Amino acid sequence: MMGNGMKKVELLAPAGNFVALKGAINAGADAVYLGGEKYGARAYADNFSREEICEGIHLAHELGRKIYLTVNTLIKENELNGIYSFLKPYYECGLDGVIVQDIGALRFIKRHFPFLELHASTQMTITGSYGINILKNEGVSRIVPARELSLGEIKEIKRRTGIEIEAFIHGAMCYCYSGQCLFSSILGGRSGNRGRCAQPCRLPYRIGNGREQYPLSMRDMCTIKLIPQLIEAGIDSFKIEGRMKKPVYAAGVTAIYRKYIDLYYEDPEHYHVQEKDMEMLNALYIRSEIGDGYYHRHNGKEMISLDSPAYSPTDEKLMQLIEQEYLEKKPAVDANAEITLIAGKPAELKLNASGVETVCKGAVVQTARRQPLSGDKVVGQIQKSGNSNIRIKDVNVNMQGDVFMPIGDLNELRRNAVSSIERELIRENGLLYEERKKLLKAALPERKVENIMDSKSENHIAGDSKALKLMPHRGIQLHIFVSTLEQLQAALSFDAERIYLDYGLIIREGVKELQRLAKGRNKEKNGTALFYAATPYIVRNDGYGYLEEIQNALDIGFLSGVLIRNMESYGFFSERTDKDKLVLDTGMYLWNHESISFFEQKVAEFYLPVECNFREIRELLDACNGIDLSCSLVSYGRLPMMISANCLRKTEGICKKESGITILKDRYGKSFPVLNDCLSCYNVVYNSVPLSLHKQVRDKNRQLSCCRLDFTTENGKETEEVMRFFMRNSDCNEEPPYQEYTTGHYKRGVE
Repeated sequence: MMGNGMKKVELLAPAGNFVALKGAINAGADAVYLGGEKYGARAYADNFSREEICEGIHLAHELGRKIYLTVNTLIKENELNGIYSFLKPYYECGLDGVIVQDIGALRFIKRHFPFLELHASTQMTITGSYGINILKNEGVSRIVPARELSLGEIKEIKRRTGIEIEAFIHGAMCYCYSGQCLFSSILGGRSGNRGRCAQPCRLPYRIGNGREQYPLSMRDMCTIKLIPQLIEAGIDSFKIEGRMKKPVYAAGVTAIYRKYIDLYYEDPEHYHVQEKDMEMLNALYIRSEIGDGYYHRHNGKEMISLDSPAYSPTDEKLMQLIEQEYLEKKPAVDANAEITLIAGKPAELKLNASGVETVCKGAVVQTARRQPLSGDKVVGQIQKSGNSNIRIKDVNVNMQGDVFMPIGDLNELRRNAVSSIERELIRENGLLYEERKKLLKAALPERKVENIMDSKSENHIAGDSKALKLMPHRGIQLHIFVSTLEQLQAALSFDAERIYLDYGLIIREGVKELQRLAKGRNKEKNGTALFYAATPYIVRNDGYGYLEEIQNALDIGFLSGVLIRNMESYGFFSERTDKDKLVLDTGMYLWNHESISFFEQKVAEFYLPVECNFREIRELLDACNGIDLSCSLVSYGRLPMMISANCLRKTEGICKKESGITILKDRYGKSFPVLNDCLSCYNVVYNSVPLSLHKQVRDKNRQLSCCRLDFTTENGKETEEVMRFFMRNSDCNEEPPYQEYTTGHYKRGVE
């Protein structure tokens, strides 16, 4: 049953251009999300010009709708300043909110644009209440959680945090957790974190020696039959995917979901979806197979379009009907009018629309000498709409005696009245340009738009000796990441300063066994390595128990710190552990000085991003002069290209609930090792070759003092060979013990 006083869910539609925006509004969207010419996660969409966005904001507010702008990419240091001039005109026009991925961009926007709603993008990979509470403290009012969350998890998040939740209900699905995919980036230089994904998940692959299929191609989501469950779970906004799709898709899908959302609220007990509407959804640019996403399942073969990722044929007649009904019609808001015409007094026109009322006075009404105005004539003139979005339906004419007024004066009265109510509607549903402009000036009284910051950080202190940088070259110190017992045994034979233990190794072997092993090896070589635990890549459900076990190992002194891989783990350990024990991994995405400043005094160290080149890293470090935080670099290892809730073994139908490696082969014969992590129930797709920066480590001009070697699929012997090579490499020019490797993005970077 629908609870009494339940707030009606928002229907949020995509728009790739202005036609799609108008179509979505006509089809019943409560809000529309769109991208500008920069900073959006759909770089190849049409996107909007500045003028179109401002026009769209005013149009939406006239009609009582909202506009959200996507700023949902990772922001490089040299791009950060541009956010101000990019957002300023939209903020002044009354933009309702921004959808943000980058924690630095979020921090920047919060400071410079007060009262603008901040929404955390699904690209932030938010999976629980710990991460949400961190973001709430930073002013985030709404989150778009990971699409992989179940309805039960969403309910729990709502109960614990009370935050607004925006969840996808229809459209294409990524195989990877959003924000955790480097597949397109590593293979082709087109980063999903920068809105340029080449969709390698839609290509054919072989699992092991099996036949060629599409094991990474998710079925499209369609949840029209789940509307009651989604509303009752406490979701605040239903989001339709599709800014890259045609306007007829946005309008058609929006219209159907509008219909059934309204039907639910009218009669929740008898909610039923008609077959003809299901057929219509299937005909609107959806893949041949559909599912209802992750709301009721963690993974499974039934979620994958194994045979083909192609779209179903479209129904041309249906497309034409949608165009006529939603795309060709002008959006309008109905108004009622009352006009008073009394000789010797100014004409008065009262308009009422959506509960907003305005009164406008015009020229003085004359006494008619020959041809008095008729009521029909007055109604006809007042109902003319012109270019306005106000549609005057009913007109009540109040005339006393025979009166006359020139048609030009009547038209001017109507135009002024319409303009007046348009302004009031915009004021009622948003903010006028002038009012936002005053707010902006109040927030930044002495700033110039063109020079908000120079190339240095605002936190830069001239002459300050505390600078965020890689330490001067004094010989390479090794940090080792291991994921198996065999790798750990090899690592303990070398003089590594720090050993990162994959959480799975701790859970499987137990702290006591690892303590015994470490004690024996350290005694042999008269040294001690500091042990750090690496958290799971994704923390959900049972994952909190693993974090508790890591915390217990910290409390007894076995562990010296934690490598944080997601916002949920950061939130968990920041409440329980000293900041000097916290290290942020590459997937936390610290790309600019604002994101680094966010974590200052909250963690001890972070790893540099793997998608930035060395020039961009240097720009980043130069901008962080004065920030007291250490940074490190991953110098060897297979980069994780995908973290997926789905499982290749389960897709094959052979899941044994035992962690291990599965091989994924592409059409060129390259093999990608895939870790089936059965503790946290996710897959990690690793690159076919390891990253190796041995030449950069050898270059004394790089000023590298510490490098981390990540071991994933290597056996004990291979682990020893790689460590020995890097330990000798600073003083010789020998070739590595592996034939193929990549330098990743440290030379080329991403667009």
